[in-house]
Amino acid sequence: MANFSKSNVPQFSVDIYQNEYLPEGGREVNAIVTVTSTGGGTSGGHPLAAPGYGVDGAPGGAVVIMVDCSGSMDYPPTKMRNARDATAAAIDTIRDGVAFAVVGGTHQAREVYPANGGLAVAGEQTRGQAKQALRKLTAGGGTAIGTWLRLADRLLATADVPIRHGILLTDGRNEHEKPEDLRATLEACAGRFTCDARGVGTDWEVKELTGIASAMLGSVDIVADPAGLKADFQAMMETAMGKEVADVGLRLWTPQGSEIKFVKQVAPTVEDLTARRTEAGPRAGDYPTGSWGDESRDYHVCVQVPNAGVGQEMLAARLSLVLPQPDGTSQVLSQGLVRAVWTDDMAASTRINPQVAHYTGQAELASVIQEGLEARKSGDIDGATAKLGRAVQLASASGNDDTAKLLAKVVDVVDAPSGTVRLKARVADADEMTLETRSTKTVRVKK
Repeated sequence: MANFSKSNVPQFSVDIYQNEYLPEGGREVNAIVTVTSTGGGTSGGHPLAAPGYGVDGAPGGAVVIMVDCSGSMDYPPTKMRNARDATAAAIDTIRDGVAFAVVGGTHQAREVYPANGGLAVAGEQTRGQAKQALRKLTAGGGTAIGTWLRLADRLLATADVPIRHGILLTDGRNEHEKPEDLRATLEACAGRFTCDARGVGTDWEVKELTGIASAMLGSVDIVADPAGLKADFQAMMETAMGKEVADVGLRLWTPQGSEIKFVKQVAPTVEDLTARRTEAGPRAGDYPTGSWGDESRDYHVCVQVPNAGVGQEMLAARLSLVLPQPDGTSQVLSQGLVRAVWTDDMAASTRINPQVAHYTGQAELASVIQEGLEARKSGDIDGATAKLGRAVQLASASGNDDTAKLLAKVVDVVDAPSGTVRLKARVADADEMTLETRSTKTVRVKK
């Protein structure tokens, strides 16, 4: 483990868990990388003059709340009221000095506050004005989420701040925009700000919202009962206010003849980052991790190395956490090494590292839940039973109690250790959607 720290960024540490021993002819090296950020009180590489402020008292962060105001938000009428209350609670949670705006979203996007083409700076007066403006939010019109994200991006771009964040609430499908238009928007906005997405009720599309959160490196969840929005929005905004450094990259350097097979975040959620690599010099590539507060995340890195004889060893990959600097260089925050050693000791080369085994199971758990629910929707009862049975078995073995409870609302568990289940005849939409939305949430290895 190595640490690199300057006083103006949080301290990052890297721990590598792997079995470095390979049998003769073995070429695949797996490692779990635990990245921990500690130290608080900084923002994007600048010491804060006060919470929420960067150098010279300028805002250290900016946030835009996007609220669905389409016609369906009026059914039931309490839904719009809950959305207004939740947004007001989120506004109250914004720290003094953070730049913010509220967007009302239908088939087009409208800036509700401050309604001047820019952002307001949070303080007692602006928070009061914003909550006043929320009273004018009414439901009517269609849904085109891409227009909301593009307006949020334009507003966030007006603030010279290191951390830009969006919170998006919708209750319906993206029906007034072509899927390719939304995809183009996500490609344009990815890397410019992070965005948490929430679906309220049960009339929205899980894949649509998880796709948005994934592209924007944010969280996603269901709020089946609109009454739960207020607490959820408050918690989301508190987490956003805790972010202290943005745009941290996971840089992987591999020697000649080695290649990265995949890079996945595996805790707190499963997120495949393999396709997001950007080249960073000879044999090196950066994978985005978004913004960080005081937290710890785990990544699974798989490297294919060239064949070597017994007794040989090599560096399979060098991993660095990097923070882009204004002059185009990168500051190295921490580093770790992934090794490969060839041995004829069968016991050493066949031992699977517990961290690697655990997260391989958690990634499989996420995919079998999604495949099982897909099979269930298409009427493939045998396929759904087999996949969801395997999910129950994996959740039970890894101690993922939250996922086990969600699965028990979709299947009757006959025997968890063997994965013997029966599909329930009737399943509430909210239970099925909750399982699908939270399928990528993982539990960490018990130390």
